[in-house]
Amino acid sequence: MKFLANENFPVSSSNFLLDKGYDIIHIGQTNPSITDKEVLEIAITENRTIITFDRDYGELVFKHGFKPPSGVIYLRLKEFNELEPGLILLKVIESKTIKLDGLFTIVERNHIRQKKY
Repeated sequence: MKFLANENFPVSSSNFLLDKGYDIIHIGQTNPSITDKEVLEIAITENRTIITFDRDYGELVFKHGFKPPSGVIYLRLKEFNELEPGLILLKVIESKTIKLDGLFTIVERNHIRQKKY
């Protein structure tokens, strides 16, 4: 599974997942300041799951038809330390019961919702 971390995802959490052996690229390090549509295009081209704190991706997916085959993970955490999003995502990624492909996954501390698109 390959991931594309949006600029708003902490670099330390991205590096944590990289250290755990996951294929993850951080937009802030490779393509800073690109648009959300450009992030989606990269995800679609490279078959990567987007990781973001930006709720605009829901609108792009559901209203404008951008459908990354690997999915979108939208984190809804109000306050967190730099490593917490990586720790939470590791549990989601390694879960045997949660599938991510073709789904918009909303992750909160104690709740996960998914929508097919």
